[in-house]
Amino acid sequence: MRIVMVGSGYVGLVSGACFADFGHEVVCVDKAEDKIEALKNGVIPIFEPGLDQLVENNVEAGRLSFTTELAGPVSEADVVFIAVGTPSRRGDGHADLGYVHAAAAEIAAAVKGFTVVVTKSTVPVGTGDEVERIIRETNPGADVAVVSNPEFLREGAAIEDFKRPDRIVVGLSDERARAVMTEVYRPLYLNQSPLLFTSRRTSELIKYAANAFLAMKITFINEVADLCEKVGADVQDVSRGIGLDGRIGSKFLHAGPGYGGSCFPKDTLALAKTAQDYDSPVRLIETTIAINDNRKRAMGRKVIAAAGGDVRGKKIAVFGLTFKPNTDDMRDSPSIAIVQALKDSGAIVSGYDPEGMENARQMMEIDFATSPYKAAEGADVAVLVTEWNAFRALDLNRLKSVMNSPVLVDLRNVYRAAEVEAHGFAYHGVGKAV
Repeated sequence: MRIVMVGSGYVGLVSGACFADFGHEVVCVDKAEDKIEALKNGVIPIFEPGLDQLVENNVEAGRLSFTTELAGPVSEADVVFIAVGTPSRRGDGHADLGYVHAAAAEIAAAVKGFTVVVTKSTVPVGTGDEVERIIRETNPGADVAVVSNPEFLREGAAIEDFKRPDRIVVGLSDERARAVMTEVYRPLYLNQSPLLFTSRRTSELIKYAANAFLAMKITFINEVADLCEKVGADVQDVSRGIGLDGRIGSKFLHAGPGYGGSCFPKDTLALAKTAQDYDSPVRLIETTIAINDNRKRAMGRKVIAAAGGDVRGKKIAVFGLTFKPNTDDMRDSPSIAIVQALKDSGAIVSGYDPEGMENARQMMEIDFATSPYKAAEGADVAVLVTEWNAFRALDLNRLKSVMNSPVLVDLRNVYRAAEVEAHGFAYHGVGKAV
């Protein structure tokens, strides 16, 4: 099938490359000329394991191409996906749908013949209705079916998630569109991926509800971790104990410094705002947002306490800056609030991240090092913020030898206290007895 992906950011590029790998003919469109030029030259603007090779293979096969011109590709397309950004709107926290609406108007002016227009971006309930209204108003004669097909991609594992999904959610009311979307995802039938057809508004809400529930699960175990520290329990054992219950499950029950990234923060906020607009507040989600926001800076205070309560003039080494491993995404990363809390208290902060330092430079002013050991030179405390594999087997003797004082604050519980303490460190985990 002929597919156009409007927006070549994280979702659009991964989705487009994967669809091309299925055998579809895909054109990725983006207004950013520098991005498109880079993609044409084989330069991938984001870090995602395996994406560079996937793009290269499908460009060489002639199934994947890039352009800044929307009209030509859309006029020949069977399916047009809208995969533009929906950031939180300044001032009120609602999802900013400006890019979605603009894309809908441009698509409307270019479509020819029956075309399925699919919202891939994460959007509030009712957005599909507005997209359809814009298309009908812009081009009254357009023969289109507007569909909702939210993405469920985890950064760092996006290609695997796309090709082996838990489910594919498609919201529509047009039987012609159902046939088209069935054909689009036909290659996944071999993996027996459930294809859930539902109404458009239901599909839009599924995406927000799923992310909000996962964010709430993370926040729950983080609060349990705080309680564990007070009562002398171990949050990792608590997590295992409740995660073995099939009704609960073990995923997203790892205590840490709070959630971040491109999805959970903005999606929980957008859901809360939408619910308020409909006079049906989601109070659990509202509380989840507040707890998570407070937790990040609280982790800064945890580091300060580990340093003896005063970090003025002391050097703190931060290992990991991105919100999770295997991505260069710094959006709403816990490291941002942690670093700011340390700097506000007078600390000198150095940091290292395997992939995220270029983006981090735009969000924080610290000393960026070329390795964790360089970051730790002369440091009074080392803080593990992001659980990159590169930090899972640090040479603790070497680390101790370059530090001013051997203190490790492990905000991901990567290490065992006894192991670290055996090397002469003071160890501080999350949700451990203190």
